Amino acid sequence: MQRLVLTGCLAVAVAGCSSLSSTIDTLNPFSKSAPKVKPAELSPIQPTAELKSLWQASIGSAGEFALSPAVVGESVYVAARDGALARFDGGKQIWRISAGQVVSGGVGTDGKLVVVGTPKGGVLAFHAADGRMLWQARASSEILAAPAVSGDLVLVRSGDARIFAFDAIDGKRRWVYQRTTPALALRSNVGVVIANRAAFAGFPGGKLVAVSLNNGAALWEGTVSLPRGATELERIADVASDPVIDGRAVCAVAYQGRVACFDAANGNQLWARDVSSTSGIDIGSRALFVSDDKGTVQAFDRNSGASLWKQDKLFMRALSRPVALGRRVAVADFQGMVHLLAEEDGAFAARFSTDGSAVVAIPRRVGANEFVVQTKNGSVYELAAR
Repeated sequence: MQRLVLTGCLAVAVAGCSSLSSTIDTLNPFSKSAPKVKPAELSPIQPTAELKSLWQASIGSAGEFALSPAVVGESVYVAARDGALARFDGGKQIWRISAGQVVSGGVGTDGKLVVVGTPKGGVLAFHAADGRMLWQARASSEILAAPAVSGDLVLVRSGDARIFAFDAIDGKRRWVYQRTTPALALRSNVGVVIANRAAFAGFPGGKLVAVSLNNGAALWEGTVSLPRGATELERIADVASDPVIDGRAVCAVAYQGRVACFDAANGNQLWARDVSSTSGIDIGSRALFVSDDKGTVQAFDRNSGASLWKQDKLFMRALSRPVALGRRVAVADFQGMVHLLAEEDGAFAARFSTDGSAVVAIPRRVGANEFVVQTKNGSVYELAAR
C-alpha cells in the first residue's frame, strides 16, 4: 500500500484537506489514528497449496518510507531508514554497510551497482560486490522510489515529478525530464521502469509517459485516467505506482481512475477498465492483477481487459502490490499476512504470517514460484509457493 499523503493542500480549502485526511488515515498503514473503516477479519481457509519461508533476515525499520527489496539472480539487496544496506545470497549475508544517511528510496540495482535515495534528494551508489561507496549525486527533492539501474544509466524519480538520469560510472548528470503537474497530487513512491531503451513512468493527472534513455525526450504520452469531479480533491487521478511491462504492452493504474494498457512502442491504448489503486499491478500468464483501494484483488484478462474475478475477503486490509507466481498470485496486508490466491478464480490457496507489521514495499519475484517481501519493521523473507 502506498503512503497517501497530499501535496499542495494550500490549493484547496482546509475542510477539503481534512476530508481527504480521513481517507488517508483509513488507507495509510503509517497513520497514528484509528481506522475509520474496520478492516475485514481473516476467516480460516482450507489450504490447497503451501507457502513457506526459505530464509528470513532483518535489516531494520523502514519508518515512514516504503523501502522495497531488489533482486538480481539469487542476490537480494535491502535497505532500512537508518541507512543500513545489505546483500543476501540465498539467505546468507554477504555484506552489510551503513550509508551514513537516512534512506527514503530504494533499493535499485543491476547486480553491479546498488543505488538508494535520501529525503534531501541525495543519490548514493555502492558496489554490488562488496558495498563500497562509489559516488554521490543529487536530485531536486526527496526521493521516495527505488532508482532504476540499467546499462550506463541510473534513473531517479524525485518527489517533484522529475526524472534524473545519472552516469552509472561517475554519477554525472546526463539529462532531466520535467513536466507540469496539477496543483494537488499524492505523495507516493511511484518510480521508473526501464525497457527497450525507454523509461516508463506515471505522473499526477493520470498520465503515463515513455521517455528516451538517450536524451530524456518524451517519446509518447498516454492517458491512464482523466481527472473527474467538481473539486480538486475529486479530480485527483494520479498514477501512484510503478507501471508494469509485459511483451509489447505497458500497463499502469491510477488512483480514482482506471487500469490501462498501451502499446509500448507507440502509446496506442490497448484496453482500459475502471478501478482505483495506489498499490499497483502485476501481470501473470493469463491475467493482470490489481490490488484496489478497498482491499479487493481483481483479475483482468491480459489481452482484452475482461474481468475474470474479484477476491473481496480482504476488505480495507491495505494490500500490497500483487505478485504473479505461475498458477497463483500473492498479496500482503497491513498485519504482515501474505495471502496466496489461485490464478484461475482468486480463491485462497495458502497464507503465511510474517512479523505482524505492514508490508508496504513492493514484493519482488525471485523465480517462477519464489518472491521476497520486506515488512515495515524490517523483516525480510524469501517465500516459496508450492
